[in-house]
Amino acid sequence: MRSKSLYGAIEAGGTKVVCAAGYGPADVLDDGRAMIPTAAPGPTFAAVLEFFERVTRKHGALAGIGIAAFGPVDLDRRSPTWGRILATPKPGWSDFSIAAPLERLGCPVAIDTDVNAAALAEATLGAGTGLGSLAYVTVGTGIGGGIVIGDRAIRGMLHPEMGHIRVQRDPRDTGFAGVCPFHGDCLEGLASGPAVTARWQTRAEHLPESHPGREVLGGYLGQLAATIALMVSCERIVFGGGVVSGGRLLPSIRRSASQWLGGYLPIEARAGGFERYITAPALGDFSGTAGAFLLAMKSARA
Repeated sequence: MRSKSLYGAIEAGGTKVVCAAGYGPADVLDDGRAMIPTAAPGPTFAAVLEFFERVTRKHGALAGIGIAAFGPVDLDRRSPTWGRILATPKPGWSDFSIAAPLERLGCPVAIDTDVNAAALAEATLGAGTGLGSLAYVTVGTGIGGGIVIGDRAIRGMLHPEMGHIRVQRDPRDTGFAGVCPFHGDCLEGLASGPAVTARWQTRAEHLPESHPGREVLGGYLGQLAATIALMVSCERIVFGGGVVSGGRLLPSIRRSASQWLGGYLPIEARAGGFERYITAPALGDFSGTAGAFLLAMKSARA
């Protein structure tokens, strides 16, 4: 049954901003979708506001709006910089408030990272349905991770920054310096989309099946999966994003995770083994937007 409340969802990524309006993740308006290229913050959010103002003129006011944002972003409601993008290599976005422009819509605003929102959606509606814990990793322009335990995404001083952990170098990859402006050869510096392009002059999805880069990338991401499994002991790990190429890297990620864990955890003994433990998003590319809807709905109830 259709809810009486209309919600807005924003998935703000490094290359595009997806906007949606509807009565929930499964009930998006026929004219309630837009994709806006991520340019400078001012013009980008002017286009976002134009979309939602058009929607509200036709369909009525929003009860809440949720933002799933690329990070790092200040998520602490008590902080004077709540809703601001923190230090980022994306030109012009450091210290930009993604919450302030939306105040003119006159409804509650909720913000979380894009990966936390995607993790929430997958845990609630997708690959983690019926489980108590799930980790979501996206590998694209950057690498980010979110963890949901129960129905809450983990936050602390900031939010999980899985992309900036150190990994052990593959012997075939010792000559590449890495592209992270903060750490050089952290995980994001070695396995993100820009790292793939800098190293092999092509996108990950265009690497041939026999290209050693597939095993190199899968090896690094498998180390991340093993680290998550050991530190959090979550019941499922979901990998999404363009570098994972619609799941084509999953076999090498699973092999690497299994090797790094060395049989220490009882994953192989569970039904489906690593095939079920490390999976693609059940919601596909909609995970982040669905999570933004869930944030909006929660903000309206608060």
